[in-house]
Amino acid sequence: MKLLEEVQLQPVTTLKGKDLLTLLDYTSQEVQDLISLATQLKKVTKEGKCPRLLEGKTLGMIFEKSSTRTRVSFEVGMQQLGGYGMYMNARDMQIGRGEPISDTGHVLSGYLDAIMIRANSHEMVKELADHASIPVINGLTDIYHPCQALADLETIIENKGSFEGLKVAYVGDGNNVAHSLVIACAHVGMDIAVATPAGYECDAAVIEKAKAIAAGNGSTVLTTIDAVEAVENADVVYADVWTSMGQEEETQQRLIDFEGYQINDELVAHAKSDYMFLHCLPAHREEEVAASVIDGPNSYIYEQAENRLHAQKAVLVSLMG
Repeated sequence: MKLLEEVQLQPVTTLKGKDLLTLLDYTSQEVQDLISLATQLKKVTKEGKCPRLLEGKTLGMIFEKSSTRTRVSFEVGMQQLGGYGMYMNARDMQIGRGEPISDTGHVLSGYLDAIMIRANSHEMVKELADHASIPVINGLTDIYHPCQALADLETIIENKGSFEGLKVAYVGDGNNVAHSLVIACAHVGMDIAVATPAGYECDAAVIEKAKAIAAGNGSTVLTTIDAVEAVENADVVYADVWTSMGQEEETQQRLIDFEGYQINDELVAHAKSDYMFLHCLPAHREEEVAASVIDGPNSYIYEQAENRLHAQKAVLVSLMG
C-alpha cells in the first residue's frame, strides 16, 4: 500500500480476486475506475516510476490463437509491475490432448496467481473460470475482447478529455471486438453506432444488454446496415478486419459481402473534422480501411496499441493486487 500512496494510485478494490470475462460483469463505475487507473499507470510508467505492485506474482498466459499485442503487453505489464508472465501454448499443454478444462483450472490454481487466456471458445473460458480459484482474464474469445475495449476507452479519454457527448462509429463485422466496444461505450456514456452488412450483425442479446447499460448512463446504441448513418457526425471511427482468425475459408465471400463498408476518405468525410480513427490491429490496408485513413493524421492506432499495456496493468493490479 505504501507504493500506491507514493504514486497516488488506487486499484479498483471491488475487483480483487474476480475474473474478467466480459465487461457486462462489471459496473459502469468499475469500468471508469479501471480507465482512470490505466491513465495513471501510463503516466508513472513514462516517468520511470511504475510501482512493483505484483512482486512475486505469476500470471499464466494460455494461447490457443496467435498473438502479438496481447502476449507482449501482458508479459511486459507483469514485468513492469514486478511479477512474471509465463507463456503457455495450448498445443503444448494437456488441454491440447483432451485433459478436462476443469482439471486444468484446479491444477493451475495451485501454481499461479492468475490466468490470462486467448481462446477459440468463450464457453471454454467460462468453464475454466468456474473451476479456477484464481482470477481468469479473457485475452480474446469468439464473443468478447474486453481488454481491447479498455485500451480503446483509454485512448479516447486521453485525446478527447471526456467521454461526455461523444459518438463512436464502428463499421464492419459484428464480432468480438464490436461486442466489447459497444459494452464499453455504454458503460462510460458514449453514444455508439454500429454498421454491419446484413447477416453480420452483432449478437442481439449483447446489444440489448448494452442498450440497458447505455440508458442508465444517458447514451444510446444504434445498429444499422448504413455505414454513412453510423459515421455521421462521429467523434471516433473504428474498424476491424473483415475476416478474423479461423474464418479464412470465408475470405472471398466476405470481400463481396463487405463491399461498401471500407473506411475511406469518402466515408470519414461524414465524421467530425477532428475524428479519431481506431483499429485494434492487425489491419489489412485497402481492405477494411484505406491507407490514407489508417496512416493519416487522424489515426491513433499505435497509441491505441500501446494502451493495451497500461489498460492491462490496471486489470492485473486490480484483480491480483
